[in-house]
Amino acid sequence: MISYNAERVSMPKIKRRKTSEWIRRTAATYGKIIGEIGYLFVDDEKILEVNREFLNHDYFTDVITFDYSDADTLNGDIVISLDTVRTNAEKFHKDYTEELYRVVIHGILHLCGINDKGPGEREVMEREENKALTLLQTIL
Repeated sequence: MISYNAERVSMPKIKRRKTSEWIRRTAATYGKIIGEIGYLFVDDEKILEVNREFLNHDYFTDVITFDYSDADTLNGDIVISLDTVRTNAEKFHKDYTEELYRVVIHGILHLCGINDKGPGEREVMEREENKALTLLQTIL
């Protein structure tokens, strides 16, 4: 089951049923199935609180993924700052909705085992995000 909640912000206008189908299909390309995934859309202040409390990081970010997966079943909580998504969309001259979907799938890709902090990993993550966004176009 995939749940979508918002705290301190309005729920983004995403097509939940189709987004969930996209997430399931993306996970399946990595041999994974969706268990319990919880999305929480927040503002910058809330994601900063989460970052400080759970990761001891003192900075804003667009997405934080908490992984509770069990073998090939993906379980986790994904916290997304809509403020940072909007800032990044403007900074990189991207459409806000596309940037939002990119961050939505970014968390799932982390649960699938794709990282983005080490040498060369960011490029792999971006390639996989782009493949997933291409798949999204066939669903929406």
